[in-house]
Formats: sequence, structure tokens, C-alpha cells
Amino acid sequence: MGLAMNMRSDLPQLLVKAGLTILEEEGAEGLTLRRIAARAGVSHAAPAHHFGGLTGLKNAIATQGFQAFYGDLVAAQDSLPGDADPFQRLLTVNLAYIRFARRHPALFRLMFEQWPTQDDDLRMTAQATYVVLHQCCTPLVQDRKRAPFETAIWAMTHGFAMLNLDQPYPPGSPVQMPSYEEALRLLVG
Repeated sequence: MGLAMNMRSDLPQLLVKAGLTILEEEGAEGLTLRRIAARAGVSHAAPAHHFGGLTGLKNAIATQGFQAFYGDLVAAQDSLPGDADPFQRLLTVNLAYIRFARRHPALFRLMFEQWPTQDDDLRMTAQATYVVLHQCCTPLVQDRKRAPFETAIWAMTHGFAMLNLDQPYPPGSPVQMPSYEEALRLLVG
């Protein structure tokens, strides 16, 4: 009984893990309830039972993605000394943002596709990632309006991440990684 109970309580995480594997191997088009259930080795009804359908399971996968994303951003922030230059702190965190997207392109897309949701866990986890950006931007706001400044930084960083997801650009293209720092300096001024 103990093993069966443990299997049942771990089943949602097993399904999320199976979904993450399929997502990394095949992209979002591979995410179906049947395929995820088969990968997890459970009944095809299990994902619908635990998550209410594919949308609920995608929300759970996106939530786990945002948790990993948050971990990467915080690790980047924590890698710097406490007295690090505010621009260097912002640059370091935002480069971690871009690297996460590059390492996990299908997951990154899914995370932001699922974000406009009624799912509280997903919204709260996604919001925590934004708080890291907010903290890095705060010392650089100076006499600017905070919200438009943060939005401009986030939009540029997210756009740069999306542009660098899966296609290498030819040498000299303006979206090469080294050009991100130059673009960020233009915004921060």
C-alpha cells in the first residue's frame, strides 16, 4: 500500500517530468495527454485526472520552468559581490535570462505562452522572476519613471532572448550576444 500511495502522490510530478522531456525532445507539438501518459508509463486518463486537461498540465510544466528560470536569475544575481556595480548586476542577470532561453527554447516559449492564465501558481512563480528584474533595475531608475524603464529593459531582454532562441545569426548581425551589453547601455544611459 505504501508504494502505491507514494506512486499516486508522485504521479503529477512524474507527468510534468514526462512533459518536460517530450518538450525538450520534440517541442510543444509533441505535448499531448496520451504521449505524456505513455512517456510516464501511466493510463492515458491520468493527466486529465490530475491536471484537468492539457492546459492544466502545460501550466504545471510552465510553472516548473519558471521555477528553474527564477533559480538561474537568482544564482546569477548571487554570483556577484554585494557591492557590485548596478549596471553589472543588471547585465549579469539579463544574460542569465537570455542563456536560459537559449538552453531551453521550447520550454521558454511554453512558459510565456502559458503565463496569461488564471492559474495562481503559474502567475505567482512568473511574477517572482519579474521581481528579480525589478530589483536589478531599481538602482538605475534615477529620475526616470520606474514602470516604463523596467518595461523597456524587460522588452529588450525578452526580445533579444527570443531572437537568439534557435537560429545562429551570421557574423556581424546586430543580435549577437556581445551586442546585448551595448544595447543595454543605450537604454540605461
